[in-house]
Amino acid sequence: MKFGIVTFPGSNGDYDAFHAAADAIGEESVYLWHKDHDLKDCDVIILPGGFSYGDYLRPGAIARFSPIMNEVVAHARRGAPVLAICNGFQVACEAGLLPGALLRNASLRFVSRVVTMRVENASSMFTREYFKGQVLSIPVAHGDGRYTADSDVIARLEGEGRVAFRYCSPAGTISSEDNVNGAVNGIAGILNDAGNVLGMMPHPERAADPILGTTDGLGVFHSLLGGVIA
Repeated sequence: MKFGIVTFPGSNGDYDAFHAAADAIGEESVYLWHKDHDLKDCDVIILPGGFSYGDYLRPGAIARFSPIMNEVVAHARRGAPVLAICNGFQVACEAGLLPGALLRNASLRFVSRVVTMRVENASSMFTREYFKGQVLSIPVAHGDGRYTADSDVIARLEGEGRVAFRYCSPAGTISSEDNVNGAVNGIAGILNDAGNVLGMMPHPERAADPILGTTDGLGVFHSLLGGVIA
């Protein structure tokens, strides 16, 4: 399987994503520059974390117009997987690959620490290596991670099982105290309606090596190895 990691000006999670795919799970991986028009026959596309274009307009709004995004959108529409992490989640929402938006954290502060989140959907191509209700320890690093959408979209996401992850306590309970950014319903990650695009604010690629203190993010990458529509 071949992973393609997009690099925008300001990306800072691209090297971590490359390491997770190439070293932690041993798959072929390449970088894709934002001005490219070729996905280089990659099976999985990763939109990484960071601050594309410095978030000068709003997170993801400028990166959405990078030439490579035309190819990423076409890739997703073919049913092939796109993993959108942190700033990548913001880009995916701006590009219409996922519904809703990521707003400023409720605290109005940048948060960078390991949080716990609960697996809500364990049957997607990104989560099949987990079990429903499993609690994961994954780092976050964002100032604009508060997921929001209108009530109809939220109802669909919840009703169709498209909430992939939810912030929780270490024991797995859901409360406002454990909602790190004030996201609606504590949502930490969502799937598109076809199930082949995952957007998540926590960083699984930064939880993919024992030296990082947690390997709970590896399940996302191992899940993708279970079957991909190329």
